Amino acid sequence: MSDDAKQPAAGPEPGRGQRTGVWFIGARGSVATTAVAGCAALAAGLRPPTGMVTETPAFASAGLPPLASLVFGGHDTVDWSLPKRAEALAEQGVLPPGLAGSVHTELAAADREIRTGGPLPGDGRSDEQLIAAFTGDIAGFTARTGVARTVVVNVASTEPLPGAGDERLPASSLYAAAALRAGCAYVNFTPSTGIRHPALAALAAGAGVPHAGRDGKTGQTLLRAVLAPMFHQRALEVRAWSGTNLLGGGDGAALADQAAAAAKNAGKNRVLADNLGTMPEGEVHIDDVPALGEWKTAWDHVAFEGFLGSRMILQTIWQGCDSALAAPLVLDLARLAARAHQAGLSGPLPQLGFYFKDPDDHAAPALAQQYQALTAFAADLGRAR
Repeated sequence: MSDDAKQPAAGPEPGRGQRTGVWFIGARGSVATTAVAGCAALAAGLRPPTGMVTETPAFASAGLPPLASLVFGGHDTVDWSLPKRAEALAEQGVLPPGLAGSVHTELAAADREIRTGGPLPGDGRSDEQLIAAFTGDIAGFTARTGVARTVVVNVASTEPLPGAGDERLPASSLYAAAALRAGCAYVNFTPSTGIRHPALAALAAGAGVPHAGRDGKTGQTLLRAVLAPMFHQRALEVRAWSGTNLLGGGDGAALADQAAAAAKNAGKNRVLADNLGTMPEGEVHIDDVPALGEWKTAWDHVAFEGFLGSRMILQTIWQGCDSALAAPLVLDLARLAARAHQAGLSGPLPQLGFYFKDPDDHAAPALAQQYQALTAFAADLGRAR
């Protein structure tokens, strides 16, 4: 266990007769919709748990809440319904044909628990008033549904990093503050500031709840976390590492903003710097291609030098659906954070660095090391009753 988190305390037998709330920030977006639909499909045995790390044997004894016990709600600023969003995702090939209809009841139930987020244009409420309103929404969900605990997971669109002179908290930090005040574990799957805003430091330290990471790694950075240690361990000198991302959908539109793209790229570069010991030449470019919809192509070009100065090139192409890659990881994190909360842990969880581009302090940078830390954490959770 990290020194940053308290040791697990004895508690009730996990996962028996208890339900766990999952409150999504960005609850009607592609990732949240895919997660809700996917969870319902897995719980009903309609689909296998492909892509869910917590459904592998290493986690069988960790005491994680069962998928069938998860109850969903959240905040969003759009008003389309989850069933309609799921139908649209099925048309784009993100969800299997017919799945939206098969899990319509579960999607509709989650949709009834979605509240209007913000701040919306023209909203004159102060930061304190917004935090209080969001806290009330989360606490109301927990009380109304009778769940044992709620995990707040940010899967909203990327926002620009706050500027030095900004007087207001960014939206992601308003939601993070609300999660802490509501006594909920918190996960930030986006590059947005969230709980890491300096203004929330005291609140985070005193809230007594676990929180994890920033910016989930689902594709290009996942490969970087595997390949960069390979070059370092083989004593090959990386001269330059450049990348391009072509994507559509909501992410593409959000990342067309250069400030938002800069926040995204910071995590991609951190993986290289942490694993190589230095940041090589090269940049990552993000291009919005609306015609691609929910699909993304990521290309990397690595120039490296070998024995006697021999110069070589590695190129990779990753084509995938971000929502389908992210949704199982989001469910993993919700289950792990809920179990950590139940076990009495608080503070940052670097043991979950496996899932993030920008993990909490003291997380190992290489994916293999991160996986070892994750499975060791699962074993610790299994011993905490």
